[in-house]
Amino acid sequence: MIHDSEVLSSVSTKVESQKMLSTKECLNQILQGDSIELMNKLEPESVDVIFADPPYNLQLNGDLHRPDNSRVDAVDDEWDKFESLVAYDMFTKAWLEAAKRILKPNGSIWVIGSYHNVFRMGASIQDLGFWILNDIIWRKANPMPNFRGRRFTNAHETMIWAAKSQDSKYRFNYDAMKSLNDELQMRSDWYMPICSGNERLKKDSGEKVHPTQKPEALLYRVLLASTQPGDVVLDPFFGSGTTGAVAKKLGRNFIGLERDEAYIKYAQERIDAIEEGADASSLEIPSKREAQRIPFGWLIERGLLKPGTVLTDNKKNHIAKIGADGNLIAEKGKNKFRGSIHKVGAALQDAPSCNGWTYWHYKEDGQYHPIDQLREKVREQIQKTS
Repeated sequence: MIHDSEVLSSVSTKVESQKMLSTKECLNQILQGDSIELMNKLEPESVDVIFADPPYNLQLNGDLHRPDNSRVDAVDDEWDKFESLVAYDMFTKAWLEAAKRILKPNGSIWVIGSYHNVFRMGASIQDLGFWILNDIIWRKANPMPNFRGRRFTNAHETMIWAAKSQDSKYRFNYDAMKSLNDELQMRSDWYMPICSGNERLKKDSGEKVHPTQKPEALLYRVLLASTQPGDVVLDPFFGSGTTGAVAKKLGRNFIGLERDEAYIKYAQERIDAIEEGADASSLEIPSKREAQRIPFGWLIERGLLKPGTVLTDNKKNHIAKIGADGNLIAEKGKNKFRGSIHKVGAALQDAPSCNGWTYWHYKEDGQYHPIDQLREKVREQIQKTS
């Protein structure tokens, strides 16, 4: 059990008296020790993303049994026990302060918890100046039943995603998330199973290595959403090493912090067994927002479209002619319009806005194609010549 005095001792550790650790030299390693002390030794503003799965302070009293009287393998480890809520809050504030110190100005942090602790952590996150971006509901496809029948079945956990500050230019791979979700915007409720089967690490005795091992699918989505290849991802409560395993598969660097020697052993074996098979090109996450801007007029200058060419929407409800200056010319009833591909598209639909690149189509070989295809062709030409 963690007592108030132990937390105070950890909080009062002075960075100046410690030997600093080079973040670069710690890449893709598991460091053994207290997570707060280790984070205070790392170089400031040297980590891109933090994923934290801290003790939940479940406050379990006694054994939990199923209806057949068999014992449930619940979380009853000493690292999850705190003397009081005050002790837990002090611990939470201490590790979050240490985490904020090592996070880059444009970095972000993910914290996962249950109803036992997530609201207390959320308050500390805001008190320390982090800027909350989303709360993500991980809805479990196969949650543990409520054996006592006195409450609703706990079928979800909550993740808080926050930027280091309100001014942070944090990374969000919107297009990657949309692609992962069959071209639909990724929602903040994620439905996936808990860790089970062959993915669950087991001891030779058949017991679980770690009681709260997270599924790799969860970390895959977290890292794909908020990092890019080569980023440094730190996990201050490394446990069974899920963060490190997924980071290695996605070409990210990780730093794991863990006190328990047995957890480190199994986590290291797990990570060592992963082969780095994916090449760099398959791990890159292109973003349309970061792509080079191509004005519509460039398509006309390069002869891909000619003045006078007629464009139409995919349903052929509206048509417009291309002007020599890159503006579109269209009519609707008695109204005449002349302007950009976006402005004219919006006007014809009586809409506040329009993405002209996907709205307007040109005809080639009897088929209609979005003019966005020509924009991508110009981008490819520029990349080849640059």
